[in-house]
Amino acid sequence: MKKLPAPFRLAKWIMDRRLAVGIAFLLVTAGFAAGLPGVEIRTIFKDLLPKDDPFVQVYYDHPNFGNPLTVFVMVKRVDGDIYNTDTLQLVWDLTRNIDLTPAVDHDQMISISTEKLRYVEATPEGVDVRPLMGDEVPTTDQAIEEFKRRVEQSPNARNFYVSQDGTATLIQATFQDYVDYGVAFNFIRDLVSEADDENHDIFVAGQPTLTGWVYELRNQTYTIFAITLSMLVVALALYMRNLAGTITPVICSAVAAIWGFGLVGWLKSPIEPLLMIVPLLLIARSFSHCVQFSERFYEIYAHLKDKRKAAEVTMGVMMMPSILGVITDGLGIVFIAVAPISAMERFALFCGFWAFCIIPTGVFLISILLSYLPDPKNIDSLVASSSGDGGGGFHAAQKRVLKKVSRLSYGNPAKITTVVVAIFSAIAIFLSFQIKIGNPVEGSNLLWEDSEFNTAVRAVNNHFPGMNTLELIIESKDPADGTNRVALSHEAMLIRAKLQAIVEADEVLPPRATLSFTDYMMEGNRLFSGGNPKWMPIDPTSRAAYSAGQAVLFGSTPLNFSNVMDFEAQHSTVSMWYADNKQDTVDAALASAQRAVDLVETDHEKFTVRMGTGFIALQQAMNLVVSRYHWIILGLLNLAIFVVATYAYRSWVGALIVLIPVNLSNFVLTATMHVMGIGLDINSVMVAVLGVGVGIDYGIYLLSRICEEFNVQGKDWGKAISVSLMTTGKAIMFTATIMIIGILPWYFLSDLKFMADMGLLLVAIMLINMVLALVVLPLLVWLIKPKFASREDLMVGESVDLSLFMDKVDEKGNVIPATH
Repeated sequence: MKKLPAPFRLAKWIMDRRLAVGIAFLLVTAGFAAGLPGVEIRTIFKDLLPKDDPFVQVYYDHPNFGNPLTVFVMVKRVDGDIYNTDTLQLVWDLTRNIDLTPAVDHDQMISISTEKLRYVEATPEGVDVRPLMGDEVPTTDQAIEEFKRRVEQSPNARNFYVSQDGTATLIQATFQDYVDYGVAFNFIRDLVSEADDENHDIFVAGQPTLTGWVYELRNQTYTIFAITLSMLVVALALYMRNLAGTITPVICSAVAAIWGFGLVGWLKSPIEPLLMIVPLLLIARSFSHCVQFSERFYEIYAHLKDKRKAAEVTMGVMMMPSILGVITDGLGIVFIAVAPISAMERFALFCGFWAFCIIPTGVFLISILLSYLPDPKNIDSLVASSSGDGGGGFHAAQKRVLKKVSRLSYGNPAKITTVVVAIFSAIAIFLSFQIKIGNPVEGSNLLWEDSEFNTAVRAVNNHFPGMNTLELIIESKDPADGTNRVALSHEAMLIRAKLQAIVEADEVLPPRATLSFTDYMMEGNRLFSGGNPKWMPIDPTSRAAYSAGQAVLFGSTPLNFSNVMDFEAQHSTVSMWYADNKQDTVDAALASAQRAVDLVETDHEKFTVRMGTGFIALQQAMNLVVSRYHWIILGLLNLAIFVVATYAYRSWVGALIVLIPVNLSNFVLTATMHVMGIGLDINSVMVAVLGVGVGIDYGIYLLSRICEEFNVQGKDWGKAISVSLMTTGKAIMFTATIMIIGILPWYFLSDLKFMADMGLLLVAIMLINMVLALVVLPLLVWLIKPKFASREDLMVGESVDLSLFMDKVDEKGNVIPATH
């Protein structure tokens, strides 16, 4: 007697001990479930930054300069200017209340009511440097006029914290990197809500606010997820119309989810909120595997009439295609960890482990469940007519459609299909290379254009130089030398001035404003020399520069200048403001800054000029990771698929047949993103990479079934393709269709534009991969006619004689059990 292949022997071993294995599944699931209370969904800003990027290293070395963890609160007077007691009192109160926000950096709190904004004037005793507002809000007309005069004498306040028309003022609050964004967002929003009145509009922007909005919309996201999952279950119930077929995908997907979330709960590894879309995609993958398995189970059950044996045989038949599909899925996620970003590394661990959990749940657990759950009563309508010619009902109609679709991939119609696919592929590849990396809009593409946050961003940008800074650091070579205050030296002063002059004269994109400690030194020198503007330029001697710097610092604390100079007066910065953070702006700003740095040179006797930090530089750092690692991740995934598929099909041709639709899918997906106006960033590239896994699953299942049917159908490629599409293709069509139906409402329900865009993207992923699997892969098989399909030693596509598993009845009517 011929020995059954290893998958069937393992299937028999498991089904002979199905109760014990089922209990083991229950215990393991309970263990992982105990970790669920430890699951934490939150953003850690530093974990989103690439660890090996030079801009990020500058940010870590000088976090005070251009810190992106800054909230901007703009108070706008709607019926006049800010120079009235009501508005100034509102700013005073709001500033001090915001300073109570948990994790705020008190030394970085700036507004016209704090001592960090100061005015300078010459007195008989020397240069006097005092806070704009002092210890109380001006209440009389005379006091208000005096305050207005002080603002005019403070270039920093006049340029950056009071709008040119005098109708708006800015409050700036910087946070520590351990900030809880949800707490900070709610704290400030409550304060703003209390302070808002009919005479003022208050706008809140900044990166912590953006993350806070993501937190705020999290519950809405979960509600939409619940709607999607409910729609999936309802669609599954209507499709299967039996208990087993409906609840097995639900149970298996839930168990895999518990294992995945339980692991990160035990590890106390935070999950990035924006990446919570990916688990839903993993649930879809689990559903897909389970539906493929269930469809095959019904085919086999229709012959054996014994659900336990049918489950065992199905496990043996589907084991290798399922495992291979899941492995490629999992590797696609694991390879994301090659990018040097902590959040992506944690994401790869979390979702990679979850993906691999689909192997035990989608192969072994589902078999045990199907063997115990009630027999399906509608087996005839489920399997319908394998020829697709007769019968009624949805399943038979689906097979008739797929039989017509299969005709596109073999025979004479295949020639026309080949030409159409070639033209379509060329267009998709061309468009895919047009996609932009980075942010394509003013503000954030995570939220809708008319959202409260993006409205606030536009308001701030319209009244002030903006929130988007690029910092050039003048870094002391020996900061431990307290006797040599490099930031006050004439060399550092001159380099800062040159850098400012060069970028301000840039013909492509000059900044809206620049600021450095040199500006304060020149203002101090003017006042120290009698107040005439002609004395603003400083004589380039160390004594004159140092004296000007000391004059500014006299009677003050270096903390008041921490945005342009460190406390020890060793390191300093040149800050440049730009109108927005669109990628074109970011590229132009960095190019301009680099030209300036090249002209002044980086290495000097006492200091080094470093590019760069601030919001512009850090956004570019994250974009460069996408640019650098997007193709690396896809390349590694292709290599893994090639190795796995070559081993499975005993031929590199098999790997080629699988890889062509997968890569074409990636090009079509990227082209779709370009047409939709979605840029490639850290979040979208992860979803795009995962989309490749959808296609590889479909490809492996379908190619394996074609190999199997090729031998059954008498080496007839046309029949093999047709039957495969009406069986395995039927499950592919169903899983893709229900996911499209379940996800499409995201676009209309979500206030988070990122989620709406990713919903459309996932719909595109499902649709693209379904079409390519049902048309392009069979077409490739027809054109190539691979020789490996007829081999008997394949790990996949094994034909099974079901009579071996059927009991026999002898002449006396006695039942003879099957030998296997």
